[in-house]
This record gives sequence, C-alpha cells and structure tokens, in this order.
Amino acid sequence: MLAGMPHYRHERKIDGPVAGIDEAGRGPWAGPVVAAAVILNPGKIPRGLNDSKQLSPNIRETLFDKIMASALAVKAVTIEVEEIDRLNIYWATMQAMRRTLDDLAVSPIHVLIDGNRAPKEMPCPVQTIVDGDAISQSIAAASIIAKVTRDRLMCERARLYGDYGFERHKGYGTRFHADALLRLGPCPEHRRSFEPVRVALEIQSGKASAEAINEFVGERRDAAE
Repeated sequence: MLAGMPHYRHERKIDGPVAGIDEAGRGPWAGPVVAAAVILNPGKIPRGLNDSKQLSPNIRETLFDKIMASALAVKAVTIEVEEIDRLNIYWATMQAMRRTLDDLAVSPIHVLIDGNRAPKEMPCPVQTIVDGDAISQSIAAASIIAKVTRDRLMCERARLYGDYGFERHKGYGTRFHADALLRLGPCPEHRRSFEPVRVALEIQSGKASAEAINEFVGERRDAAE
C-alpha cells in the first residue's frame, strides 16, 4: 500500500463484516444523489483504492469492475430530484445512505461512513470518519461505486437533455452548465430546491438579471467531481 493511501486498519479492528458507505452528487444543480455501501473481501481488496475524486474516470471505471467482482456485498441507492426537492439534499443523502443497508447481501456488524454525520436508526454501530474516503479502503470503495454509478446515470440523461452537457459536468455548477441553464431554463433533472436553479427561473421570468447566476458558478473541471 502506498503512503498516504487508504488503509484497512479500521476494518481489521472489528470481528465481522464491515461496510463502508459514501455518497456522490450532493452538490450538483441537477440529477440524483447516489449512496453506496461496500463490504470488501479482506483477502481480495483491489489495489489502488482511493477517494474517487483523486482518480481519473478510466481508473474509476476499472476499479468499479474490480470491486463488483471481488467484494462480499455492494449496493448503490439513487435518490431522484423529486425526493431531493421534497426532503432537501441533506435528508435525501441521509436517506440514501440508510437504504444502502436494506437487503444488502451480507449484513454488516459495523459501518464506516464518510463525513461527520450519520443517518438515524442504523441497524448496527456506526463510526463516522471525516475524509474517510481518503482513509478507509471500504469507504474509498463505496465512493468509487457511488461516483461511477452517478456518472453513468448522468451520461444516460444527457441523451435525453443533450443541450445541457450533463455528460461533461455531471450536473455540477460549471460555466457551461450555467450558460445552458440561462439559455434553456431548467429541465426535469434540475433541483428546484437549489438556489442557482431558482435564480435561473427568476431570470427567465424577468425578476433577476443574467449576471445573478455568476456567484454560483464554480471553477470545477468537467466530470472531475
């Protein structure tokens, strides 16, 4: 294992199956949020597991296949835009994380979750780890499953809403996305509960100027999140 790479030490402290949980898509203006749970096989951990944001798309895809082939259990849960807008993104993310353990092929006796918040009413003890996807191999694997699953969904939806460039930015707030949103208005994949989308609707109705959306535009590389 390379220095600074995620390790399996947290998992080895537990006498039984441990699930890592992470999410992808909390910040985008459009598309679902996806959470994933992974229980790695201690004897078949793929080499190169890391925080999905630190990996190229090709490496993520390769590791996705290796995780799916070797892990004891994997589950990804998608929460769509309608539920995000109804619950808000925080509670939608918590709901997605909680659902990853429903009918998981192997029942974990312990869960490691990226971040400092965990869903309520989990079926087993939970440990939150800030920057866990860079520390725990199980969480890193979950981050890869969640990220690749969501990216694939956004590429599929790009075929339905091609002018928005979802295949490029995956719904994040890039300049290209902002320009498309201003030109076309929101599509069904846009999160109406997010301020940039509300502002775009106000611009369409003449209640705000086109410059109003600039404060929400990030400097993210397309498809790098």
